[in-house]
Amino acid sequence: MTGIGGVEMGALAARTRALAVLRVRSRAVAVALLPAAAAVILLVGGSTGHLVGGGWDVLRRVVSVLALCVLLAAAGVALVVARSRPAVTPTVTVAEESAPDLYRMVRDLADRLDVPAPSAIALTPDCDSWLEERAHPHPGPPPVDRHDDDLSGLGEPARRRGAAAAPVLVIGSPFLWWMRVGELRAVLAPVVAGTGPSAHPDIAAARRFIRGLDAAVAVASADRRDPLSRVACAGLGWVSRLLLRGCREHATGMERGVAAAAAERAQAVDYGLRIVAQEQVGLAYAGWDRLLTRVALPAWRMGRWPSRLDVGVVAALTELSRRDRLAEGFASRLGERPACDLLEEPGTMDEAVSLLAARLFHGGPAETGPDWSPVGWGEYPEEVVDRTWRTDAARLHRVLDTLGVRRAAGGTAPGTDGPTLARVLDHLTTPDAETPVPSPTDPHTGYGDPGAPDPGAGAQAGYDDRGAPPPRYGDHEAPDHEAPDHEAPDHEAPDHEAPDHEAPDHDAPDDEDEDDLAGTTARGAALAAGLSAQLAREEAQARPGGAGVPSSPPGPGAGAGPDAALWDGRALPLLPLQPPRTGREILTAHITAMVCCAAMDTAGAAPGLDWLDGPSLLVDGARTADLAPSVLSLVETGDPGPLRAWMADLGIRPEKPVRLV
Repeated sequence: MTGIGGVEMGALAARTRALAVLRVRSRAVAVALLPAAAAVILLVGGSTGHLVGGGWDVLRRVVSVLALCVLLAAAGVALVVARSRPAVTPTVTVAEESAPDLYRMVRDLADRLDVPAPSAIALTPDCDSWLEERAHPHPGPPPVDRHDDDLSGLGEPARRRGAAAAPVLVIGSPFLWWMRVGELRAVLAPVVAGTGPSAHPDIAAARRFIRGLDAAVAVASADRRDPLSRVACAGLGWVSRLLLRGCREHATGMERGVAAAAAERAQAVDYGLRIVAQEQVGLAYAGWDRLLTRVALPAWRMGRWPSRLDVGVVAALTELSRRDRLAEGFASRLGERPACDLLEEPGTMDEAVSLLAARLFHGGPAETGPDWSPVGWGEYPEEVVDRTWRTDAARLHRVLDTLGVRRAAGGTAPGTDGPTLARVLDHLTTPDAETPVPSPTDPHTGYGDPGAPDPGAGAQAGYDDRGAPPPRYGDHEAPDHEAPDHEAPDHEAPDHEAPDHEAPDHDAPDDEDEDDLAGTTARGAALAAGLSAQLAREEAQARPGGAGVPSSPPGPGAGAGPDAALWDGRALPLLPLQPPRTGREILTAHITAMVCCAAMDTAGAAPGLDWLDGPSLLVDGARTADLAPSVLSLVETGDPGPLRAWMADLGIRPEKPVRLV
């Protein structure tokens, strides 16, 4: 678009919309002052002898009291809007002394764009970059008076425009580690260009007003026990939402105008390189999502947080470029200077961002401890993969003990009654006469009934439906300390022991879980329900010392870390990566873990890390394949044939005991 007098058309549209937002604020002030104006007229009329009489005196008193109440209410709303702290994105602030080259590059970019430089730089564990208003100042001295149609303020640099503080530049940390310096500069150009329109007094005032209203709505939504406070917050929320609805369309148009103006101004800087860099943005997003869900999430569940996530995303994308022929050209970029070289201590920043990612996406504690410690990529196979598999295998055998499954078949040689893979295979193998588990809607199954006593009931019903006598439950060879945890029905899965938000996921399966288990066997459904309930209990026990603890500000000697003073960490995770796993997924993961443990203990296999797929099993240094279809065949149909054939090819002996955690 063509500008007028050196001003982008987007900036003109943004200022027009900002003035519309300010007019909404002016109308609200006028409505609040209207009763006071009426009271003044009545008082003046009485004092001058024009409005006299008993009726006028009563009207003066009523209007004066009403005006006073409205003014007090308006002053309260205005005070909350002006002083409420808007929500900010959790980030890691980059001090200028820790990244002088990065600050120099951003300031040089701002000079080339003829816009004010951002006031600070922060990193976020996300594949995006934006400007964020961190300050919520009171309005400063008014700008120099000029006619409303005067557009000169939009084109001149912000250093001559006055008052508004420059926003903070938030950069996605994967960009710094994956992109080259030139690519990062090209990607940040339209973002930094947004500081120009943002510094205009009208646009800044409109944004302050909208952020204040948004913060006031959050204040009004907070829980209050005092009836008077609830009434006041209800009024505050109603007024704030009414004003936000009046500003919504204009605020959206204002932000679109600011974005259009920034994009138009940034076309003069590295435009050709920006087209190439946008390809790297999409690639970085894909690699970052894969790294978090496949690699980081298993470690977080084990109480370990990878301390070099950004280094991991480079390794993941490098591996992707090696596998995918479409990404062959990306590997040649690795010879250029990476953008993380602009940081003085990239390792420290990577560690701080990695801890913040664990808090945001998983809800981990704010500080390290015995149950929440960092792990390096070199230690990941042993500390995370091996421990995860053995922990899942141990949980699987504990639930089998709960269901009364014997550890060894009759006639087995002594010394082979430990936890074996054969025990799992024999239990899940469906005899020829057994039918799959009925649909959850069948009234004769009792599955999903709130009155069902425990997960073992499903297995019992499965045996009764065949007309065969039920198995002899009660594992006489199991250790004594396991019995109290599972034999008493009162301690099995009471709803009040787990948090309310966990119950629908595990203890009381919803329709989706029931539909998911409908395709499995009766024994598989019972085992999946037991594993889900056991996981829910373990998560409920671990939660009080974890996610719900507010972050504490770092000490004087602390290094880089999340900006704990800027956001509330009591509602974590803010951005959960995945929905709760279904019963079939939990059962499949536990059986896979048991197979991997047997492979490590009987066939010399080793745990490994695949940058794109997460934990993997290595045999003779090569990653194994085709395990998932074999496990699914056992889970869904009760047929162990494909899995036994797969294990026979690798020399895995399922009858041998395995080591558990």
